[in-house]
Amino acid sequence: MHHDAVVKMENITMEFPGVKALDDVSFETRKGEVHVLLGENGAGKSTLMKILTGVYKQTAGKMSLKGEPYEISGIKDAEAKGISMIFQELNLVPYLTVAENIFLGREPRIGIHINWKEMNCEAQSLLDHLGVQISARAVIKTLTIAQQQMVEIAKALSYRPDVIVMDEPTSSLTDREIEELFKTIRDLKSKGVCIIYISHRMEELLEIGDRVTVLRDGHYVGTVNVQDTTIDELIQMMVGRTLDEKFPKEFAEIGEEAIRISHLSQGKRLKDISFCARKGEVVGFAGLMGAGRTELMRAIFGADSIDAGEIYINDKKVNIKSPKDAIKNNIGFLTEDRKNQGLILKLDVKQNVTLPNLEKITKNTVICFKEEKAICERLVEDLSIKTPSLLQKIKFLSGGNQQKVVLAKWLATQSKILIIDEPTRGIDVGAKVEIYKLINKLTKAGHTVLMVSSELPEILGMSDRVYVMHEGKITGELTRQEATQEKILHYATGGESFE
Repeated sequence: MHHDAVVKMENITMEFPGVKALDDVSFETRKGEVHVLLGENGAGKSTLMKILTGVYKQTAGKMSLKGEPYEISGIKDAEAKGISMIFQELNLVPYLTVAENIFLGREPRIGIHINWKEMNCEAQSLLDHLGVQISARAVIKTLTIAQQQMVEIAKALSYRPDVIVMDEPTSSLTDREIEELFKTIRDLKSKGVCIIYISHRMEELLEIGDRVTVLRDGHYVGTVNVQDTTIDELIQMMVGRTLDEKFPKEFAEIGEEAIRISHLSQGKRLKDISFCARKGEVVGFAGLMGAGRTELMRAIFGADSIDAGEIYINDKKVNIKSPKDAIKNNIGFLTEDRKNQGLILKLDVKQNVTLPNLEKITKNTVICFKEEKAICERLVEDLSIKTPSLLQKIKFLSGGNQQKVVLAKWLATQSKILIIDEPTRGIDVGAKVEIYKLINKLTKAGHTVLMVSSELPEILGMSDRVYVMHEGKITGELTRQEATQEKILHYATGGESFE
């Protein structure tokens, strides 16, 4: 054991019914270091940390804290022993103040009464110490997600911990807020606090991490010093293969025209847009923020009304006034914000998949459960969706698997034209490759994919043709052979066509 070791976890195994989440994993952290825990979704990172913080009890293996055996009976016990965790899903009570949330269940008292003055002062000093402009008396629901994240950190610090576990702390923060967070982390480090940092943003861990431990499929792969490694090396450890194959594009046979948009306009947001896409083709839509790409897709799907223009499907003019009309015309839409618009997180996998399909599986207003189950089982297998069962609540699946469920939902409606807005936002490297392979599978089966993406490598890697938008207009069209980052950016910033 390293002489500075704070936490030591040895041979940890964790079994859930039917799933071995961790298999003989060992992990050690030192005083005053940022130790990054890396791995694809489902690699076992959160499970390992939930064992450390007392949410789960391991099936086998032992732990020690500062050289003493460490056994705990739950989160409260872990916090009392100096280990705090900031979960990815924020755990704050929206209608209470910041100070009430920080000291919930352990408010300072005078006799039997809460000492409000002391509680507010104490909370305010924690917040000021973090360098955030938040009042301890503010009600949580009036704060931004980033501010709530800072309150979670203040709450963790109020326990004066030796170890803080941060699970994807930057997933909802802006660049400036991330800088603030990193400043706080460096400050904590200098005071000897050990930070265990779960993230799949590679650039971040190179900036903030000291050492990295990689898990894959519930197994320990290795631990390396950040300064001695590269992103490519870490990716290889994570996925067990090199990622020259980041964009495994396969070329499908391109058939006749599937959809054509003619002179579509909508207020000031979309101006005289015309384009077409064929069967078996991935058509990428590139542009900067606010170029109008998502608005265009919403208009095609009938989610927003249009002022002028025509939509043709299989060379027939169609009238799309609502998403229901779009679904009838075999159009599916994977929205950019899958959690709020693409899924109902409280429902299970099966209910999410069959939601837009109820008419097809209903006989005389009664759902045919056998048919529903058969459709879902086939799609879960076809798309390799990792879920313990069809009855698993969707909110417990990893980001990549949630995205596959959205895809399954539209495939179940037999959508022939799929609009995919930011297909791989917020999902890890390995899951991205799986989504790309599914796109290949779709085009091979003759589907048409309209793909909006802000990631230029993704547009270049997966598109057969690219349309570039700027301020509500299409400013350029490029074949796969012509498309380069430079040309796309030229059109995306309003440049004229190349002669």
